[in-house]
Amino acid sequence: MHPYWAGLAGGALIGLSVAGLMLLNGRIAGISGVVAGLGQDRGERRWADLAFVGGLIGGPALFAWLSDGWPTMRFVASLPVLALAGLLVGFGTRLGSGCTSGHGVAGLARLSPRSLAAVLTFLAAGMVTVAVLRGLPQ
Repeated sequence: MHPYWAGLAGGALIGLSVAGLMLLNGRIAGISGVVAGLGQDRGERRWADLAFVGGLIGGPALFAWLSDGWPTMRFVASLPVLALAGLLVGFGTRLGSGCTSGHGVAGLARLSPRSLAAVLTFLAAGMVTVAVLRGLPQ
């Protein structure tokens, strides 16, 4: 399989999921909000949230089954660094009132000014982080 096909298929599925949740349930597909809602008793909405998260977990397993294996991954950071990074992402998600899926995929598609500001902030922070960690060019 050409390396770009998996990314194209994944992007199309994300877009379909976001559009489907908006059209069928009137909700934005922000993963942080969906996962945060799992701990609350919200009736039928909870079942939709569980199904959405189940698809996020089951999707990679389905990919591995259909493509005869997991993609090769290489982590260059240690487990403590990865854990710290995850905590910082979670903190940023709460601080920014949403995550990259909610702001970047659903928010930008709805032309939300708040989402545009959030995405520009995500990108700028990411670029600064890479520049600092890798060192600025000499």
